[in-house]
Amino acid sequence: MIHSLSLSDLLADHARSRPQVTAVVDGDVRRTYPELDARVTRLADALAGRGVAAGERVVWLGQNSHAVLELLLACSRLGAILCPANWRQSEDELRFVLSDLTPKVVVWEPSDATTAVSESTWVRAGDEYERLVASGSPRDFPQVDDGEPVLALYTAAFDGRPNAALLSSAALVAHSASLLVVRQMEPGFTFLNNGPLFHVGTMMFCLATFQIGGTNVFTPAFDAEEVCRLIDAERVTQAFLFGPMIDAVTAANAGGKYDLSSLRFVSHSAEWDSMITVDGSPWCRSKMGGYGQTEVGGMLTFLGLADGGSGFAGRPSPLVQVRILAPDGTELPPGEVGEICARGKTLFSGYFARPDLNAAKSAYGWHHTGDLGRREPDGTITFIGPKLRMIKSGAENIYPAEVERVLKSHPAVADAAVIGVPDPTWHQAVKAVVALKPDTTATADELVDHVRTQLASYKKPSHVAFVDAIPKRGFTPDYDALDAAHGGGNYPGT
Repeated sequence: MIHSLSLSDLLADHARSRPQVTAVVDGDVRRTYPELDARVTRLADALAGRGVAAGERVVWLGQNSHAVLELLLACSRLGAILCPANWRQSEDELRFVLSDLTPKVVVWEPSDATTAVSESTWVRAGDEYERLVASGSPRDFPQVDDGEPVLALYTAAFDGRPNAALLSSAALVAHSASLLVVRQMEPGFTFLNNGPLFHVGTMMFCLATFQIGGTNVFTPAFDAEEVCRLIDAERVTQAFLFGPMIDAVTAANAGGKYDLSSLRFVSHSAEWDSMITVDGSPWCRSKMGGYGQTEVGGMLTFLGLADGGSGFAGRPSPLVQVRILAPDGTELPPGEVGEICARGKTLFSGYFARPDLNAAKSAYGWHHTGDLGRREPDGTITFIGPKLRMIKSGAENIYPAEVERVLKSHPAVADAAVIGVPDPTWHQAVKAVVALKPDTTATADELVDHVRTQLASYKKPSHVAFVDAIPKRGFTPDYDALDAAHGGGNYPGT
């Protein structure tokens, strides 16, 4: 195990080498690395007492909290797996996740959906969670192989249900190392976790900040005024922000109430740029560009590694290989479109309990991303779009098959297809095209409410069109015809 380096190992080293550095800030909670290490040890012992052993799963069911990082590090210490589940999901979606993962421990925060699925054996966040931590005892743990999965993030619902991508400590450490270089992170780096921690975009920065021994600041969810306050109060270096969120923060600080100059971020608008420090790192200079997915730990390619390159996804991370492959596994020459495939240090360990899918995804010895791309003559990569349909609304991936499954469960719906339509704020919105059964009726509002009760609210249609029949290409909807007839567009990669 001399070459192993788990997240737990990193924490133990930070406790020795950074005894005075603040590791986490969350409301009134402020803990140094030694304090965090001691809590994680007690938490790991307490989880072990509840049956959490190597390979077992623990679920966090709530908004952002320092407890997410503590639980992840405790699982690393035990060789177990943490899944921060999407708290915005419906009751049906949450029940699926829980039946799929069969966790030994669930730590939860109350919401309409979580309260509906909660059980008496679960640990409620807050006082119950603190009692759980206090019940553990300090002790030594055997070293865990860093190649074992430690983090599960649900993604890839192309067939109507999501799959849990498993990421090991080795993959997460490797991805953090790449991000540290491209973002040019230095000691003292402070990250505001205001994006959801069930999303790899937030988690990858949380872990890179942890890896360099920086400070992670947690806030439950995005609130523009609170983001301004925390940037000012904690001298935040980076936050999880994109277009509409940046606009909201700019508006919230229109009078200059808060000092946002510590934020070293992407240039966006004259007003925004005057509030922050425009950062010159390759990551920010390239507008945080590149190509990635949960299965590769976050980013597979970085535009910041290809200044002036012709491919708008940039060049691969230094710790991976990328190939553009034909369906038979042969590499395609520059200029030809094929599937983006990869292997290397940052890649995931497969999906939990999906042997057939894992075999298909690793054909020919490469991870098949499910996305189309092209290598340009200068060696850079261009992302073309998903092989299968995906809608991108804000930072969220929405899979038509998932929404279609729910629409078809309505008693009045004979058939349905879902497309993405341009949206001025969120880039895309969901549009449902629905054919009703003979002699039945259903309103658009009724169908939207039906989806909202079974899926996360952001997946519900914003628009509904009624048709006599769904055009088909074989057995599947003819999405090109649907786009042409109903205003579809703005898909990822276009």
